[in-house]
Amino acid sequence: MVKHQPLQVYEKQVFVSFVTGIYGCRWKRYQRSQDDSSRWECTWFVILCSSFLLLLFWAYFWLVAQNDFNEFNWLVYNRSGEWRDETIPILASTTVGFSYITFLLILALFHISLGQQLNLYWVHKIGVLATLLTTISGVISVDDIWGDEWDILLLSLQSTAPFLHIGALVTVTAISWLVAGYVVRRERSNFQVMMLLIYMVILLAVYLAPLTFTCPCIMDRHSLRPRPEIIGRRGAPMLAPENTMVSFNRALQYGSSSLEADITISVDGVPFLMRDRTLKRTTDVRKVFPVRQYDDASFFNWTEIRSLNAGQWFLESDPYWTVGSLTARDRSRIGNQTVCSLVEMLRLVARANGSALLNVRRPPPEHPRYRSWFMDTLWAVQKAGITQKRVTWTPDTDRGRVRGLLQTANEKLSVEEMRQRGITSLTLHYSKASHKDLQEYLANNVSVTVYPVNEGWLYSILWCSGVPSVSSDAPQVLRKVPYPIWLMSRKAYDFIWITSDLVSFAVVVGIFSFQKWRMRGMQNYNPEQIMLSAVARRSSREVNIMKEKLIFSELNNGLSSTEELCLYPENGYATYTHGELSH
Repeated sequence: MVKHQPLQVYEKQVFVSFVTGIYGCRWKRYQRSQDDSSRWECTWFVILCSSFLLLLFWAYFWLVAQNDFNEFNWLVYNRSGEWRDETIPILASTTVGFSYITFLLILALFHISLGQQLNLYWVHKIGVLATLLTTISGVISVDDIWGDEWDILLLSLQSTAPFLHIGALVTVTAISWLVAGYVVRRERSNFQVMMLLIYMVILLAVYLAPLTFTCPCIMDRHSLRPRPEIIGRRGAPMLAPENTMVSFNRALQYGSSSLEADITISVDGVPFLMRDRTLKRTTDVRKVFPVRQYDDASFFNWTEIRSLNAGQWFLESDPYWTVGSLTARDRSRIGNQTVCSLVEMLRLVARANGSALLNVRRPPPEHPRYRSWFMDTLWAVQKAGITQKRVTWTPDTDRGRVRGLLQTANEKLSVEEMRQRGITSLTLHYSKASHKDLQEYLANNVSVTVYPVNEGWLYSILWCSGVPSVSSDAPQVLRKVPYPIWLMSRKAYDFIWITSDLVSFAVVVGIFSFQKWRMRGMQNYNPEQIMLSAVARRSSREVNIMKEKLIFSELNNGLSSTEELCLYPENGYATYTHGELSH
């Protein structure tokens, strides 16, 4: 019997060279290996996967947090004293880091599928660690500055969970190819069994995940309530300076039925519109009254306040990247804006036949109007000539003196507490308005306004939840949502869910069966039937034969000395004949 080795035929492996070269700087064939990866390199693979999952979470957070970018910048401003769009560098670094880590992970998976040894280049190791540490520091910083924003993740799942489930299903199904290739090896180990068990648990969890979903938009379309009314929160602050007449007019033009404003009382008792404690951010106070730029806005009199420009800051800082879309006429009008009084805003609401939501900031104790601020506000409402029933009052003080005005609370209360305190509606942050609570309020005829709602997905799930009104910084965005982004009946979703799981299960079983059959075929392969070259018919330009070696030996019951091994390059097979060795 003749023992021999097949011809070693080396073809150009461009793809393998590309994968191993970029991942581990192994561009040459002799630098590569198909041996098992070391524990050290496996550890780096685990670090790479952990970095990817963390960045995936981080990127998803900032994707859904776009609804509150204005709030984030405002919080940073209150800490630093300078208004900048801090989301731009965060989004840029997140995009670069996520793309880099994802690319390396794809190369690592190609290594595994091609049977190549993992060997991450030291430069990439530094890059992975830097990206991981930067992301971790970002998570810690956001938790410190903006910890309440984590609630938006759970809320966003009410809209994205069905689609994330399909994505997870495709991912775990595709990974089954790598898991099956590792598990069905001839060598058996406890680690292989553990890997199989972990994969099966993850697969089962993904299959059953929809049982935990709470999606308001999975409902009968006939049960859908009317479209929620839009309240212009400080007008349309993305298109014009907040709390100015131009901003309120823009909000009404884009379909807002109500306007919301922040009220401050001046030192001479005139209610005016200002969100911040100081006038520094939204006026030119540092130019007109440089010594008083950090003073409380309520300690200015109305004449001083009226002399300030309230629009030029918007054109110079361009906080929402919208100034470039303004016409020359709009820029001129915005540049001449002054601080708006409550009377002016309410008169605009009255002419538009709308309603107003007032957030009144009580003056500090040392303020001259500390005891009369309430009457100053009521006087402004009466002077504006608006019907009191169209004005909603949010402060939680002096409710016993409020007559004729609608009363609302901006904190979560039980239905019984609302009845005892004479409150007829609630104005809640979306993080405090769970689907269950909203259904309870609506069942007891409690009107609920949710804020801030600036993205279509959030507006859609609140619409499906039956919310009657939302307060938005972006009425121009919500105007483009004439119907919920997606709406599906329970039967239709159950059909998609079960069908997807069954298809995934069939594909996984098929992949494991194929990998087992493939491995069994390799184990039963007859060496004497090995083709010396699968590409023997190709020209020498395409195939470079670097080494050819045949080893044969005679066994006691084997071939005689006159038997010989012949190679026929024409068909690439080794055969035995008598006589001289011929080619």
